Amino acid sequence: MNLDLNNLQIEMTYCRRELHKIPETGFKEFKTLSFLESKLKEYGYEPVKIAETGLYVYIDGEQEDGVAFRADMDALEIEEKNDVSYSSEHKGRMHACGHDGHMSILLGFAKYLSTFGKPKKGILLVFQPAEEGPGGAKDIVETGIFEKYNIKAIFGLHLFPNLDQGTIGCKRGPLMAKTAELDFKVIGKSAHGAMPHTGIDAIYVASKLVEAYQGIIGRSLSPVEGSVITIGKIRGGDVRNIIAQDVILEGTVRTFSNEVYNTIIKRIKDINRGMELAYGVEIKEDIRPLYPPVVNDGKLYEHFKAAIEGKSNFIEMEPLMLAEDFSYYQEAVPGIFFMLGTRTDEFCYPLHNSRFNFDEVVLKEGLKVFIEVSKEMGAI
Repeated sequence: MNLDLNNLQIEMTYCRRELHKIPETGFKEFKTLSFLESKLKEYGYEPVKIAETGLYVYIDGEQEDGVAFRADMDALEIEEKNDVSYSSEHKGRMHACGHDGHMSILLGFAKYLSTFGKPKKGILLVFQPAEEGPGGAKDIVETGIFEKYNIKAIFGLHLFPNLDQGTIGCKRGPLMAKTAELDFKVIGKSAHGAMPHTGIDAIYVASKLVEAYQGIIGRSLSPVEGSVITIGKIRGGDVRNIIAQDVILEGTVRTFSNEVYNTIIKRIKDINRGMELAYGVEIKEDIRPLYPPVVNDGKLYEHFKAAIEGKSNFIEMEPLMLAEDFSYYQEAVPGIFFMLGTRTDEFCYPLHNSRFNFDEVVLKEGLKVFIEVSKEMGAI
């Protein structure tokens, strides 16, 4: 087995570096799709296209039930600053979130499975586009593929530089947050700065809004509820001595509970209406829910722990306010999402950073988890 994994390590490293050269954004992963398709055919499969630029392979099993494994495909609009032989060849785009590694692990798993006969359970390998946006997992689910192949569980991973290299991090229940984007426009009335009473100061009201939003957590909600409201961008005003007529605010909400999320959004809207009445402004709002929370199934988590304890360096993580569209799969079938650490002294840059990189030795660790989980689930 060690020899096989070492050989697969070479193949996964090659795949990772080739994929790293051709980063593509959501639903535009055409070169990526072509590379994956050629590799899967090389391994003896007939991959099927799904969700525009995605692919899947289904390996029929002796039993009716199936288990799925997922890798995301897309990259980010970031200019790479790593000086390596396999740097991005696409200007302004980069695999800064490790999806090249995720795909390579799933390719390695596909090649590993190709050396077996018929598995005990069906195995579905999903290469999914557009995780970074707008959420390709939802498109995959809506094809009905899980019902078609009677999938009863799904597993996915993410490379994570906040954990030491090779460490596997996971937890039962909420792991990652539900998220929404907030866009507000405060419309006041312009006036000369020397005569502010003749206008309606949109900057003043915007500052009140930011303060009021921050009061929701810990006042309208229990302090122990995990949630964040962040206004990360404000733009308004033209001249130092003119009362600003319009101000734009942009932000995000993160929480682990749909109930808490609904409370936050209701309070935000209540605050907006109150400010309109109090100050005579108009507040236009655009609140866009994005991904649901990633919630790991309790029973499946016990299988996951049993599969890797003693074989991998495992830790139980604290929940993260990051978001992931893997959550859409978990709304369809029980699922486990876990983190694979990449941090070393050399590879220490965070996700979505222009210098993010990792030692490909971790690919073998991810592959080992997929193999052990498959055994624990009775698939191989």
